Amino acid sequence: MKQQEPILDRSVSKVEVTGAEARHYDFVMNLITGGTYPLFIRRVIRDTRIRPADAILDLGAGTGRNACLMARYLGDQGRIVGLDIGDEMLEQAHRRCRYLSNVTFEKRRVEEPLPYRETFDQVFISFVLHGFVQEDRLRIVGNAYRALRPGGRFLILDYNEFEPERAFWPVRFAFRHVECPLATDFVQRDWQAILQEEGLSNFRAHDYYLGYVRLLEAEKQRGV
Repeated sequence: MKQQEPILDRSVSKVEVTGAEARHYDFVMNLITGGTYPLFIRRVIRDTRIRPADAILDLGAGTGRNACLMARYLGDQGRIVGLDIGDEMLEQAHRRCRYLSNVTFEKRRVEEPLPYRETFDQVFISFVLHGFVQEDRLRIVGNAYRALRPGGRFLILDYNEFEPERAFWPVRFAFRHVECPLATDFVQRDWQAILQEEGLSNFRAHDYYLGYVRLLEAEKQRGV
């Protein structure tokens, strides 16, 4: 009997985290990475090469963990705007970053039209893009492109490109039993080619966790 293809629509998305999972999200991330997540995310933030005066848009800011780390690299002129849709997540983010006057959060869906036009030097998205259907992913990329100033950089921290069925067994298990089918769809796409079609170029990549996770950087060209 032919195996039924997985459904790839919004109904299988796990991108919105609510309830107990949201309240304990940071603990869960630490747990599933064997306690390595704090060091990992610090390394990632360092690799984003934040400048003191940068304006940063954080798409899917979650608990504010990343925003607080990014804020350490900013000076008085720098700022961060974090977007999320989850009330539990935003409550944690506001509480965590309450002493940082240059970090703010807004309740917005990142796949719907955003009001920002050439406002930010960096747009950062962490482990969010893979949870959307491709149509919504392209909307998010479009939002990032419009929000960036010429010369600004779009930074995607997410799964790298690989074949899940040939991956190391813990990764294979996660993709079979934990992640939604949208994650498998995500890792099988050529994201540099997709971003290039959307008007981004000058790619840089940093690999982590044996190459299964990647920080992919793309630049909005000046004069575009």
